[in-house]
Amino acid sequence: MECRSSTRRETQKEKIAMIILELRKDYSLTILLKISKMSRSTYYYVIEKSNKDFKNDEIMNLIISIYYEHKECYGYRRITLELINRGYAINHKKVKRLMSIMGLYSRIRKKRKYSSFKETKITPEPDLIKRDFVAMTPNEKWYTDVTEFNLRGEKIYLSPIIDGFNGEVISYNLSKSPNLNQTMSMLESALSDQKNISNLIIHSDQGWQYQHHSYKQWLRNKDIKQSMSRKGNCLDNAMMESFFAILKCEMFYGMEKSFKNIPELELAIRNYISYYNFKRIRLKLKGLSPVEYRNQVLQLNH
Repeated sequence: MECRSSTRRETQKEKIAMIILELRKDYSLTILLKISKMSRSTYYYVIEKSNKDFKNDEIMNLIISIYYEHKECYGYRRITLELINRGYAINHKKVKRLMSIMGLYSRIRKKRKYSSFKETKITPEPDLIKRDFVAMTPNEKWYTDVTEFNLRGEKIYLSPIIDGFNGEVISYNLSKSPNLNQTMSMLESALSDQKNISNLIIHSDQGWQYQHHSYKQWLRNKDIKQSMSRKGNCLDNAMMESFFAILKCEMFYGMEKSFKNIPELELAIRNYISYYNFKRIRLKLKGLSPVEYRNQVLQLNH
């Protein structure tokens, strides 16, 4: 907390110093420093430091470009990794400072509200994951859930499958109602693109779709092990909770008015998932996107 408050104070000093610099054209420096309660030595120190920063025009322009390319959702850590990927030797502290000067901050995530849980008499499957979400190989652990998008009273539901190996969305289905057909279509699409699914576990919450006889029987026929979160424990499926939070923060919350109708929103979701898989870098994947990471690992293993 002390480090954060110190950074805020430094940023505030930089902003005040830049305002004074601009007003010096019309007013005495002595008067401006007195009004702002800033010492002359502090003023010159901050201006000298800022001048060094603004000599890095190329880096600052790149930071701005990356920030807006990724819809204002990249914080200083991801932007640092992206700059390193592009061949720039720069540390995260400098990127953070430059972003503060330019007033660039990543979006804040909101919590989702929709839940597909429904009390049934069917005994839920055991939790085979036990919050050990990461998989060592592709098609070892899959995660699924359903989330709701509410656009001025009209609703659309997204049902994806995420691979625990690299966080890639390997299959998804969009529907105007969260029905069993949506879930089954998503599963069939996932299996059609994956060749090796031996020892696969698919994990979900206790939503009614995942307790349905047809769903359970389909998994048994494919020799896929079913796993379920404990009742009322959303963190047991944190892989999905995290994805939905990122998704809605980066392409929906605060931007609802930009979508004229559900088809426009649906297209935006599809475009975002493609971006998420192929372009959005992840800190846990060494600064690579999910698809880039998978391809790199597969190449190394051949």
